[in-house]
Amino acid sequence: MQTTIFRNAAILDPVEGRLVPDQTVVVEGDRIIDIGSSQPTPGRSARLIDLAGMTLMPGLIDCHTHPAVVDMDVTGMAEWSPAYVAARAARALSGMLQRGFTTIRDVGGGDLGLARAVDEGYFPGPRIFYGGKQLTQTGGAGDWRSPSRQVYDTSYYAPAIGVICDGVSEVRRAVREEVRRGAHHIKAYLSGAVDSPSDRVDSTQFSLEELRAMVEEATAANIYVAGHAYTSRAINRGLECGVRTIEHGNLMDESSIPLFHQYQAFYVPTIVTYHALARAGQQGHLHGHVGAKLLDVLDHATGALELAHRSGLRIAYGTDLFADLHDRQLEEFVLRSEVQPADAIIRSATTVGAELLGMTGKLGTVSAGAYADLLVIDGDPLADIRTLTTPETNLKLIMKQGLIFKNDL
Repeated sequence: MQTTIFRNAAILDPVEGRLVPDQTVVVEGDRIIDIGSSQPTPGRSARLIDLAGMTLMPGLIDCHTHPAVVDMDVTGMAEWSPAYVAARAARALSGMLQRGFTTIRDVGGGDLGLARAVDEGYFPGPRIFYGGKQLTQTGGAGDWRSPSRQVYDTSYYAPAIGVICDGVSEVRRAVREEVRRGAHHIKAYLSGAVDSPSDRVDSTQFSLEELRAMVEEATAANIYVAGHAYTSRAINRGLECGVRTIEHGNLMDESSIPLFHQYQAFYVPTIVTYHALARAGQQGHLHGHVGAKLLDVLDHATGALELAHRSGLRIAYGTDLFADLHDRQLEEFVLRSEVQPADAIIRSATTVGAELLGMTGKLGTVSAGAYADLLVIDGDPLADIRTLTTPETNLKLIMKQGLIFKNDL
């Protein structure tokens, strides 16, 4: 196994929100095996990297991604060849890794094939925790049919991101199918969406009986349900039924806070996607109904994050970008800095993300026994969060599972 020794590192500790200077980190194979202030003598085959006081931090985790949603025309994309979609997704995943994201959670579109291709090295990218198809009711946010279309292609390998299921029995079958395909979580629409053709953002979706069945089946498989929701009306229904993560939540109010704490749920805001969509709308890339719904949620996204931060919720980092918008993935750091300090934002993209994924101590940390997912930053992200947003100049080294994908030292 390859041994790599990083010397003279300032280790960023996300939990404490501080830099620990003059540290040595020893990586063997895909794991960190030792950390300390001593200077071990490298073996003959060891790779020695002197960081000269630069910051060594954990690889970033984006808990809300769609690398397989590769075009702005999401309904048209559902008719494409899945092989073509996978080729374009490969480019998106490579870009994420080059921005410092060594782990992502795919919440709609990605599947076992995409995750396996990355794991086996067919193309570079972050490790993928995937949920497969998003569960939607007829006419719900994942039903991409136009109002005049009747037929829905139920082929699992069509590049539509939703599977339509109505009633408790269909919901149970849909969850079991995703479990059969190795899903790490189940994604469900609890409310309408901005980019869907038929529903309202402030609607609620799935009956309580359907939601409970969904959670019951996921829990039986030792996974969880992630719920797309905007209003507290939709959020609260999901939390009371056992949904573990709430995605977006732009229109959330105080009534949701006690439920988050009661059920120990995670909040995953995705502010940057609304700014990116607004810009795309100015360039004429959005249909009229999408632009109108976007206005309902854009102005409230930061306020919801401020409420969640003030209330001590567990907040993970998510972006929800797609198509050619992935290059704005790091802007979420800047947008969150309007209401959160740098250490809280970095925790959201490291230790909180790892906890959400059930990988505490393995991801999101520079500690013995963790996967060797490491970034070398020329600068101090705790002092200036924007240091993370210029990877072309400040991100000097990217290591994922002990393999180096970038080295500009």
